[in-house]
Amino acid sequence: MITVLVTGGSGFIGCHCILQLLTAGYQVRTTVRNLKREPDVRAMLKVGGAEPDGRVSFVAADLENDAGWSDAVAGCEYVLHVASPFPDSVPKHEDELITPAREGTLRVLRAARDAGAKRVVLTSSFAAIGYGHEPQDKPFDETNWSNLNEDAGAYVKSKTLAERAAWDFMAKEGGNLELSVINPVGVFGPVLGPNYSTSILLVQRLMTGSVPGCPRLHFGLVDVRDVADIHVRAMRHPAAKGERFLAVAGDFMSMAEVAKVLKNRLGSAAKRVPTRELPDWLVRLASLRDPAIRLILPELGKVKNTTNEKAKRILSWAPRSNEEAVLATAETMMRLGLLKG
Repeated sequence: MITVLVTGGSGFIGCHCILQLLTAGYQVRTTVRNLKREPDVRAMLKVGGAEPDGRVSFVAADLENDAGWSDAVAGCEYVLHVASPFPDSVPKHEDELITPAREGTLRVLRAARDAGAKRVVLTSSFAAIGYGHEPQDKPFDETNWSNLNEDAGAYVKSKTLAERAAWDFMAKEGGNLELSVINPVGVFGPVLGPNYSTSILLVQRLMTGSVPGCPRLHFGLVDVRDVADIHVRAMRHPAAKGERFLAVAGDFMSMAEVAKVLKNRLGSAAKRVPTRELPDWLVRLASLRDPAIRLILPELGKVKNTTNEKAKRILSWAPRSNEEAVLATAETMMRLGLLKG
């Protein structure tokens, strides 16, 4: 049986990747920073419908430390490097994010190469593609790279520099190792437990009415099940070698449009969801009190779009709709009692 390493198994995307690999018949090893997290991950896999028996094993490994990585990759044919720091507030210094993202990626690539793994699939982000550009009508695609000017936030820098470092490593010292990269937009979809991506907080805040309205934000959406699916496709498909793929379901949506989907489809369960759009000055004012809001300030009023044409054409990827991803987020959070407040 082929063994696949998934880094960051306790994370939202990582856990869904494990689920799909188990369904496809693989043996899975996953890294967690601390082995105390193993019961949590097994519980989330159960919520996702898997019986995580002996086909899932755990290794302690940290992106900021060499220890554990050679054990983690030993005997693995493929590596899905999903683990990455993602803040819910602005770090005190951008290197708190950039260093573990870049050095962690290189650590995993080196270990995979030395262990004789065939291919690494790296989870990058739309953050490495669509930031720091003048407004443009043409959708962003895989040929674009974020421009790291002085306005680029720590997260955008961390994802861009980590992905660039990965491609440089492959060109200079990758040996026989292959690399594919996935660049998801905002990841939504079924929540398996209290650990989920920062983009999920948006739906949580709308559903609990903890935001007074919708900032003028536009973003791409993709269901986490489709993000896991595109990772597995990129892992297996010969033509994915040396390629990056945008993972986006459809056109970008405004936060107000997301709120309307919740309101229209969930009835009384969404009674606290605000649908009015907030003026930018009010959002700037709120950011003085809430560091999480500060993260979105540079994107207010910016409308972008991107295309999934390449992933559909090469990998035959067929993502769910934006609406489905949004509704699955809210419905699973209600089911798991994560909307108190």
